Formats: sequence, C-alpha cells, structure tokens
Amino acid sequence: MQLRYAMTGLVVVLSLAGCQRTAYDYSSNASAGPAPLTAQPVPSVQGGQLPPPTGSSQFPAAPTTTAPMPGAQPGAMAANALDITKESMVGSWRVNGSCDMFLTLTNLGSGSRGGTRGCVGELTAMGSWEVAGKQVLLKDRSGNQLGSVYKTADNRFEGQTSTGQSISLSR
Repeated sequence: MQLRYAMTGLVVVLSLAGCQRTAYDYSSNASAGPAPLTAQPVPSVQGGQLPPPTGSSQFPAAPTTTAPMPGAQPGAMAANALDITKESMVGSWRVNGSCDMFLTLTNLGSGSRGGTRGCVGELTAMGSWEVAGKQVLLKDRSGNQLGSVYKTADNRFEGQTSTGQSISLSR
C-alpha cells in the first residue's frame, strides 16, 4: 500500500512539473525591447521629361466593323428582319444545328461577352457580340467582325460569316 501512495505522489509531482511556464520570463526588464535600426542614406531623386516614344505604336489599329461583309446584301435582309433587343439575345443558342453559342450581357469592349462550344471555322474565335439596328454583329476577341445575323422569326436568326458561310441560330 505504501508503494501505491509513493507512485501516486511521484505522478502528481511529475505532472505539476510539466505545468511550469518556460515561454517568457516576465520578471525580466519589460521595457528593454529590441534596439532601434539605424537609418540608411537615400540617394537623391531626379526629375525631368521622358523622351518621346520611338517606333510604331504598341497598340494595334482599331478594328473596322462598318464595312459590309463580302457577298452580303444588308438592305435585303434588314427589310425583312424583325426588331431585336439585346436582352432577348441573352442565353444559349444552337448554331446550324451542330454547336452552341452563349451570349451574355457582360461588357467586353464595345459589345458584350459571348462564345461558342463545339463550332468549327470562324465561329471558334467568337468572343463578343452587339446589336446594331436590326442585326446582331458577331465579333472575335479583338473586336473584328466575324459575321452578322438577322431575326427571321421568334427564336430564329439567319445570316452569314464574313467569308460567306451561312449561320442559323435557333433555340
């Protein structure tokens, strides 16, 4: 029995010894912080005019979107075209029955963000779109016109790419 009390006492003493604080000694001088850093000399700053830029501009030329597409007859299509709004175009469209086009209202350049999935040819580069009168202009990521479509019926648009490929959008 005596050994049992001795072992219990030893366990209590060892466990209390583990509770001793060793992280920081608060009894030492608390106002003695790290020594301040010495200032480093700074060279003088110079001012003046920058030289004029040399060479060609770093920005590409602005895209041209007002030129009619080759082979297109905008007057004939526009005469039969129905009125459209930007909001009515938003969403997913089936292109030529074989791939998908997605149109959003997120601003991108002068138009709105758009894109295609599963398409081949020029439409793979589509990055934006915008409504201009009774037509929807499809543009690449640089703002160059890839094609245009006109509303021919509810949820149906017809048109062509700038190379003359036929485009049909439907929902």
